[in-house]
Amino acid sequence: MSDMFSVPCVIMRGGTSKGIFIKENDLPADQELRDKIILAIFGSPDVRQIDGLAGADPLTSKLAIIGPSTHPEADVDYTFGQVSINQELIDYSGNCGNISSAVGPFAIDQSLVRAVEPLTTVRIHNTNTGKILVAEVEVENGKPRVSGDCKIDAVPGTASPILMDFAGTAGSSTGSILPSGNVVDVIESSRGPVEVSIVDVANPCIFLRAVDIDMKGTETPAEIDSDKELLGLLEEIRAKCCVLIGLAETEAEASEKIPAFPMIAFVGPAQDYIDFTTGNTIKAEQVDFVSRLMFMQVLHKTYAGTATACTGAAAKIEGSIVNQMIPNINEISTIRIGHPAGVLPVVAEMEDGVVTKAAFYRTARKILEGQCFVETAKVCE
Repeated sequence: MSDMFSVPCVIMRGGTSKGIFIKENDLPADQELRDKIILAIFGSPDVRQIDGLAGADPLTSKLAIIGPSTHPEADVDYTFGQVSINQELIDYSGNCGNISSAVGPFAIDQSLVRAVEPLTTVRIHNTNTGKILVAEVEVENGKPRVSGDCKIDAVPGTASPILMDFAGTAGSSTGSILPSGNVVDVIESSRGPVEVSIVDVANPCIFLRAVDIDMKGTETPAEIDSDKELLGLLEEIRAKCCVLIGLAETEAEASEKIPAFPMIAFVGPAQDYIDFTTGNTIKAEQVDFVSRLMFMQVLHKTYAGTATACTGAAAKIEGSIVNQMIPNINEISTIRIGHPAGVLPVVAEMEDGVVTKAAFYRTARKILEGQCFVETAKVCE
């Protein structure tokens, strides 16, 4: 047996994240062996991921497995995995909206979906949640169009817009848009009672007021990630919420087995703050509220796509923590989220408690296509 073998893969940027895309048929059916191969491809566990393709950051340690659809209403199956950097773990418990935005272009480019010019609609079955999401991809000469004038904060330049609609993903992991049955719950934390709203659209997310944890909601990644006490408190609240809505039996299980989802965010009213990537000032009038989203126990440097859809829906739920931040919420459908690296608009609409729109624009492109070489010994131990 050779001491190395290769696996075809594609590295794609999707929104503000980057992932490794692998066709389902290029991986073994046995999940234990499959996960060993994936960990080797990524170079995990290792804080630098130096012996693999990933980038030593949660936002670049993401996996997409794409295959023929097993759902009658979808064009392709898509399984998302958050590959841990420092553990031998792949978290399949939720989805990533940014990586989702690259699934349509990948499927068209790999001829898994027939290209229709000038716009191809790709219906994506996310196997993690069992939900359908819809991508609208511009196509030119039979391939996904790359160039365009769509600008998203925290990504250099402009590119062709991809419209992502997550309206069909309500109750993604829990079966209910309000998995606890309440618009607001009170969590007993080590710092006292904290009010939260737990909302499940695209992925379940937990929202709390920044002021309730002595924050403003405008802090930078460096400020938050260096505050170990704050990180511990947020993970404590997240884990307690996991138990509350039945995603884990214990807080320890929540932290160890499902570290990626639900995500937790603290929000504040619209206010001026500094974009940490450019040093420019984001003015209060440019946003409807500010939010800082935690992902894998550190601050998300921008804002997750699934959390974008969930936050937009949460804003439309009367009395929710997010809803309380926006005085004129009933007058607007495009909600502007102020995140650490800029502003992210999301169109959210609800009718009689049903999400009818949860859409936002992303951009995506193929960066590399080739063969990744894996040491046989690493997967045959």
